[in-house]
Amino acid sequence: MSDTSRRPHKPYRRPKKDPVRILAFEALRAVDERDAYANLVLPPLLRKAREKEGPERFDARDAALATELVYGTLRRQGTYDAVIAACVDRPLREVDPPVLDVLSLGAHQLLGTRIPTHAAVSASVELARVVLGDGRAKFVNAVLRKIAQDDLDGWLERVAPPYDEDPEDHLSVVHSHPRWVVSALWDSLGGGRAGIEDLLEADNERPEVTLVARPGRATTEELLREEAAVPGRWSPYAVRLTEGGEPGAVEAVRQGRAGVQDEGSQLVALALANAPLEGRDRFWLDGCAGPGGKAALLGAVAAERDAVLLASEKQPHRAGLVARALDGNPGPYQVIAADGTRPAWRPGSFDRVLVDVPCTGLGALRRRPEARWRRRPEDLDGFAPLQRGLLHTALESVRTGGVVGYATCSPHLAETRAVVADVLKQHPEAELLDARPLLPGVPALGEGPDIQLWPHLHGTDAMYLAIIRKNG
Repeated sequence: MSDTSRRPHKPYRRPKKDPVRILAFEALRAVDERDAYANLVLPPLLRKAREKEGPERFDARDAALATELVYGTLRRQGTYDAVIAACVDRPLREVDPPVLDVLSLGAHQLLGTRIPTHAAVSASVELARVVLGDGRAKFVNAVLRKIAQDDLDGWLERVAPPYDEDPEDHLSVVHSHPRWVVSALWDSLGGGRAGIEDLLEADNERPEVTLVARPGRATTEELLREEAAVPGRWSPYAVRLTEGGEPGAVEAVRQGRAGVQDEGSQLVALALANAPLEGRDRFWLDGCAGPGGKAALLGAVAAERDAVLLASEKQPHRAGLVARALDGNPGPYQVIAADGTRPAWRPGSFDRVLVDVPCTGLGALRRRPEARWRRRPEDLDGFAPLQRGLLHTALESVRTGGVVGYATCSPHLAETRAVVADVLKQHPEAELLDARPLLPGVPALGEGPDIQLWPHLHGTDAMYLAIIRKNG
């Protein structure tokens, strides 16, 4: 006798593999598990995917989607965490990190892209089945269906504290920056609410790829022949790829005659190169040269003036990157692996010295969005002695009448003006020069004499520069 009450057996359905979302998930796991940086992890993964045969091979649209999923999820992680927390019945710290990565990817598709709601949920659930298993896929499905009930603006009204009650907490959730970073950037920027919101929004935008045509080796005219290439805004050597072009496809970049370099970084090097000094102009030093972008530009400019560049970098592997960037330079140069706080050269040896010091990197959050979640306020204390030591050594390394450029890719006042002020107290023979005339045509440079560039005002990383002359 047959048991007619028994339900028919549901056939097993193999989860559909989605190569794009699997790659995005793998990149996020590397960022979380290995403290890797997305801009270092993602390119080799995409390159491998492009080289595959068959249906898993990536085309340009696949690569663009994977890139958006990874960077968009990382940039908006704080906002998405707040939304997800409102949709689960446990603290986020009790959600397994791989599950949280899938949920964050799904939240970004729902709230940060134009992917249709049904497609965003179903694709994320299928991803969960592949990488997490059926059980946790059901949890992902339930949470994402709750998230899908409202759009981003609606969720922000629900999860962000009111601005009037706590402005910094409100901006932290709405613009996905840690509260202490919001506070630090606001202090550095000054002004009212509009400025800080513009800055935080700019941090969450995908930056254009900017190339540098190294003088004597490449020209902007050559780079402008590339598809979707337009001139830079401020640097005479800058060319922007406006549609997310692939730098590796540019012949001059492959040959090392041009490179990828933010326009703010170019401006810092050029300002140091053009700062007025007294007497000879033959010997230049880049005291923190890794990975080599500024050194390559300085070396090329130095060659045009019959000057010699010494590029020093403490870490041997980074010194190797500097040597690669300078390879083919038309003039004489030398690359050494040396500690910039314990110089391997005599005091007063150089006419121009640049120290782009290690820092928190808060000025480059557009390019390294995961850095905002890794940095802590106490990191400032760790960098402080090194930054002061490097500037002190730079002032001892430059001759009387020469100039020093102190640069950092952070606008935090503890890493910029506080460092310069402290070190100048120990060097009464040194004075700050007005650096603003060294960047002709660049607006909104502040009251001086130092320079602070901003993503929302200049389209660059938030580079800081002080130019100091050593007097007799």
